[in-house]
Amino acid sequence: MNFKFKKFFDIVIVIIAIIFFLWWIFLYPPGNFPRNSFASIEGGSSLTQIADYLKDKNFIKSKNAFLITAKVLNKDREIKFGDYFFEKPFSVIQLIDRLSSAEFGFNQVKVTVPDCSSAEEISEPFSQFENFDKDKFLIMVADQSLEGHLFPDTYFVLPNINTEGVIKMLKKNFEKKISPLMADIEKSGHSLQEIIIMASLIEREVHDYEDRRIVAGILWNRLEIEMPLQIDAVFVYLLDKKSSELTMDDLKIDSPYNTYLYKGLPPGAICSPSFDAIEAVLNPIKTNYLYYLSDKNGYTYFAETFEEHKKNKAKYL
Repeated sequence: MNFKFKKFFDIVIVIIAIIFFLWWIFLYPPGNFPRNSFASIEGGSSLTQIADYLKDKNFIKSKNAFLITAKVLNKDREIKFGDYFFEKPFSVIQLIDRLSSAEFGFNQVKVTVPDCSSAEEISEPFSQFENFDKDKFLIMVADQSLEGHLFPDTYFVLPNINTEGVIKMLKKNFEKKISPLMADIEKSGHSLQEIIIMASLIEREVHDYEDRRIVAGILWNRLEIEMPLQIDAVFVYLLDKKSSELTMDDLKIDSPYNTYLYKGLPPGAICSPSFDAIEAVLNPIKTNYLYYLSDKNGYTYFAETFEEHKKNKAKYL
């Protein structure tokens, strides 16, 4: 073998080695790729943080290979956040294609939490998930005082979501929704908890936004003059009874939530209020009214005196 041929042969070997290396890095999945598992790409993560996460979880062989491939393919700014299910191994190119086109690999389940759902009511639609434990959920809500702090909304949920995941998702959405209102809450002179409790009461009591603002003014005024709030909606929470179903004995039930017996706000929210109800509480309309009632069609009538209130009650209920 002469020198020129040997040099040519060596170059071919090097080229083959480079091609094999590039194939192994970019086109061949990691040998320990986690089959039948989820990769969770957190919102707000940088490309480098995503690469670190994927390397740590064995979804890719090389962090640098991921970064280079994403940039070469012009997909470094197209990665979609969310949870991805990988049934089988993927090469780094295939993986980036999945992440940039939001191919999650499973059908997310739509779950709607209606406005002013209690923790008990929130738990019902999530009970369809195998890893969700209703009893554990209710204990966690009670232990962490989360009643009212789990935002009512429409969620798209992973089929493998567990109890902790549900709580984290609902809490995170609550914090996101309430964040723009924090300055107004501080200006109101009331704590976040007081605002949420009041909003939960009004949510159950009145449906029209402007009426909610008037009722908010009435209830804040009742607190100021140390008048019992006398909210019927608490009995939905306590006894699962509507106003029309209440008896005199019901009104005497000894509970800190009974706003007929105890002055001030109840110790916690009776449901998770909507954004609309929270805004109404933060923007009360000051009037001379001290009383209100709603008829069966949801129309609200106001009164300044108890005598006027009794007349409304006889006329409209």
